[in-house]
Amino acid sequence: MRSWFNSEDWFAVWLGIAVVLIALPAAAGVDLLGWVATPKVWLNVGDAVRPASAAYAGLPGVVSLFLTYLLLLGLLGACVALRRLDVKAFAVGFTGVFWLSALSLVLGHYAYIAQTTDKRAAMGISWSMGLTGEAGFLVALLAGLFVGNVLPRSAARLAPAARSEWFIKTAIVLLGAGLGVKAAAASGLVSSIMFRGFAAIVEAYLIYWALVYFIARKYFKFSREWAAPLASGISICGVSAAITTGAAIRARPIVPVMVSSLVVIFSVFELLILPLAAREFLSDEPLVAAAWMGLAVKTDGAAVASGAVTEALINARALEGGVAYEPGWMLTTTTTVKVFIDLFIGVWAMVLSLVWAYGIEREAGARPPVLEVLKRFPAFVLGYFALFLGFLALALTRPDLAGGLSAATARTEPLRGLFFAMTFFTIGMAADLKRLWAEGIGRLALVYVVSLAGFIIWIGLAISWLFFHGARPPIIGGGL
Repeated sequence: MRSWFNSEDWFAVWLGIAVVLIALPAAAGVDLLGWVATPKVWLNVGDAVRPASAAYAGLPGVVSLFLTYLLLLGLLGACVALRRLDVKAFAVGFTGVFWLSALSLVLGHYAYIAQTTDKRAAMGISWSMGLTGEAGFLVALLAGLFVGNVLPRSAARLAPAARSEWFIKTAIVLLGAGLGVKAAAASGLVSSIMFRGFAAIVEAYLIYWALVYFIARKYFKFSREWAAPLASGISICGVSAAITTGAAIRARPIVPVMVSSLVVIFSVFELLILPLAAREFLSDEPLVAAAWMGLAVKTDGAAVASGAVTEALINARALEGGVAYEPGWMLTTTTTVKVFIDLFIGVWAMVLSLVWAYGIEREAGARPPVLEVLKRFPAFVLGYFALFLGFLALALTRPDLAGGLSAATARTEPLRGLFFAMTFFTIGMAADLKRLWAEGIGRLALVYVVSLAGFIIWIGLAISWLFFHGARPPIIGGGL
């Protein structure tokens, strides 16, 4: 048990809680993390990084990023020391991992790569790839693949800090706090939207996951190690879901990261196509269209962006007929559905960890001891739930603190993004491209295409229609 609590899983919990505690005073107006570096969508490189809080607007972005590096080096270095590992070797490796990952994240936020269609005009550009800031994760993966496969000596020097599972588990723990505050805010929405959104998620998720898993296993002959993260990545929200599932079933880290990369890429096509389809065929059912975006588009950034684009397109079409919908309802519906999807991540990790322990990897006639089940259970999910429930309870019992709690958890978001970027970089660094190709990366993309075009989009549409048909935003104008 002592070794279990000293595991990377538990140190992800301690680290995530430590970051949240440092950020928490912002709820009372004492902003201790407002200087943390936040990448922005940029055209001029001088605008690429800014402090998280406007209160620190005078702090140069480069200084903010350097201070962020020192913060993470101190926190991670302390954990390494407590685990009695080589602190000096870790510090040297972490320096390279951090700066290469941060640079990748910044490059991924370049406007022509990241900017979504609804915000191009505001930046004065006529086109972009629309990958959202999550493109930085793809850049980090490519950078890691280059270092690992082309520069093996450099990879060896960085290896002591290549703690991909630790990084991603910490990011998932941090996610819990932000979702707790968002869930509390969602409780103030119209009850019908909340109920319909939750019911739609449960229905769609259970159908999606089973179908993707079945197709990947039966027709594309993927192992369970690949099929389960793929099913979760397509069914829930991509990056977080795939990686959490991978940890629950003890898959190799490269498996969920490759799945996550596919999710980010395919979300671009969904963002470009689905809002246009919604305008043409669902203008009379605006909340059906909004819920569809939340169910079908698999990354948070692309889903919210698709909701915003859909709202703008349908509102414009409605105005042509003399109807003005109250703004914000469609985007709120998309966001609410997406939040419910995110909340399901931890629940599904629990279910899968038990299924794998008692069913799939259990020897015939043997009953795994309780301790073995505990060791298999992803402890960082406990941290995720602890922060989620804690912040949810605090926001509900002290509504006067809701704004402050939102600000506090917002300070942890840039650090969560950095942990994700370092995860992708270090996994890419450890990946053998020849072996990955042999395991069927091309087939993985084909499963995604078949699942997305074959049933995910259409089941999502059917369920959105079932639960949101007839529901419309309030009308603020009846004639022009």
